[in-house]
Amino acid sequence: MAKTTLELPDDLMRAARIRAVNEGRRLKDVLADLLRRGLASEGDPLEGGRRQVRLPLVVCAHPALPGYELTPDRVSELLVAEEAERSTS
Repeated sequence: MAKTTLELPDDLMRAARIRAVNEGRRLKDVLADLLRRGLASEGDPLEGGRRQVRLPLVVCAHPALPGYELTPDRVSELLVAEEAERSTS
Protein backbone atom coordinates (compact mmCIF):
# COMPACT_ATOMS: atom_id res chain seq x y z
CA MET A 1 0.00 0.00 0.00
CA ALA A 2 1.35 3.44 -0.94
CA LYS A 3 1.19 6.45 1.32
CA THR A 4 0.67 9.85 -0.27
CA THR A 5 -0.30 13.42 0.49
CA LEU A 6 -3.01 15.16 -1.52
CA GLU A 7 -4.33 18.70 -1.50
CA LEU A 8 -8.08 18.55 -1.97
CA PRO A 9 -10.69 21.32 -1.90
CA ASP A 10 -12.24 21.85 1.54
CA ASP A 11 -15.78 21.08 0.34
CA LEU A 12 -14.62 17.75 -1.12
CA MET A 13 -12.91 16.73 2.12
CA ARG A 14 -15.94 17.80 4.15
CA ALA A 15 -18.24 15.66 1.98
CA ALA A 16 -15.87 12.68 2.23
CA ARG A 17 -15.63 13.02 6.02
CA ILE A 18 -19.41 13.24 6.35
CA ARG A 19 -19.80 10.13 4.19
CA ALA A 20 -17.23 8.26 6.30
CA VAL A 21 -19.04 9.18 9.51
CA ASN A 22 -22.46 8.28 8.09
CA GLU A 23 -21.15 4.91 6.87
CA GLY A 24 -19.14 4.24 10.06
CA ARG A 25 -15.95 3.80 8.04
CA ARG A 26 -12.45 5.24 8.01
CA LEU A 27 -11.87 8.24 5.77
CA LYS A 28 -9.06 6.52 3.87
CA ASP A 29 -11.35 3.57 3.04
CA VAL A 30 -14.13 5.85 1.80
CA LEU A 31 -11.67 7.82 -0.36
CA ALA A 32 -10.17 4.62 -1.79
CA ASP A 33 -13.65 3.33 -2.72
CA LEU A 34 -14.61 6.64 -4.32
CA LEU A 35 -11.39 6.66 -6.36
CA ARG A 36 -11.95 3.05 -7.46
CA ARG A 37 -15.51 3.82 -8.56
CA GLY A 38 -14.45 6.97 -10.38
CA LEU A 39 -11.65 5.23 -12.22
CA ALA A 40 -13.88 2.28 -13.12
CA SER A 41 -16.57 4.56 -14.55
CA GLU A 42 -14.14 6.14 -16.99
CA GLY A 43 -13.96 2.99 -19.09
CA ASP A 44 -10.91 2.01 -21.08
CA PRO A 45 -8.56 5.03 -21.36
CA LEU A 46 -7.61 3.87 -24.86
CA GLU A 47 -11.22 4.37 -25.94
CA GLY A 48 -11.16 8.02 -24.93
CA GLY A 49 -13.58 7.46 -22.06
CA ARG A 50 -16.56 7.05 -24.39
CA ARG A 51 -19.54 5.10 -23.18
CA GLN A 52 -22.13 3.49 -25.37
CA VAL A 53 -25.55 5.05 -24.96
CA ARG A 54 -28.60 2.96 -25.68
CA LEU A 55 -31.51 5.03 -26.94
CA PRO A 56 -35.08 3.78 -26.82
CA LEU A 57 -36.59 2.39 -30.00
CA VAL A 58 -39.92 4.00 -30.81
CA VAL A 59 -42.19 1.84 -32.93
CA CYS A 60 -44.85 3.76 -34.85
CA ALA A 61 -48.24 2.48 -35.94
CA HIS A 62 -47.55 3.45 -39.56
CA PRO A 63 -44.55 4.48 -41.66
CA ALA A 64 -43.64 8.16 -41.85
CA LEU A 65 -44.70 10.10 -44.91
CA PRO A 66 -41.95 10.69 -47.48
CA GLY A 67 -39.75 13.59 -46.39
CA TYR A 68 -40.76 13.20 -42.72
CA GLU A 69 -38.60 10.20 -41.81
CA LEU A 70 -36.15 11.04 -39.04
CA THR A 71 -33.00 9.84 -40.71
CA PRO A 72 -29.64 11.18 -39.49
CA ASP A 73 -29.56 13.56 -42.47
CA ARG A 74 -33.08 14.81 -41.72
CA VAL A 75 -32.24 15.37 -38.03
CA SER A 76 -29.14 17.30 -39.07
CA GLU A 77 -31.21 19.48 -41.42
CA LEU A 78 -33.75 20.19 -38.68
CA LEU A 79 -31.04 21.11 -36.17
CA VAL A 80 -29.31 23.45 -38.64
CA ALA A 81 -32.64 25.11 -39.49
CA GLU A 82 -33.47 25.51 -35.80
CA GLU A 83 -30.06 27.05 -35.07
CA ALA A 84 -30.42 29.44 -38.04
CA GLU A 85 -33.86 30.48 -36.81
CA ARG A 86 -32.52 31.11 -33.31
CA SER A 87 -29.61 33.21 -34.58
CA THR A 88 -31.93 35.50 -36.59
CA SER A 89 -34.33 36.07 -33.70
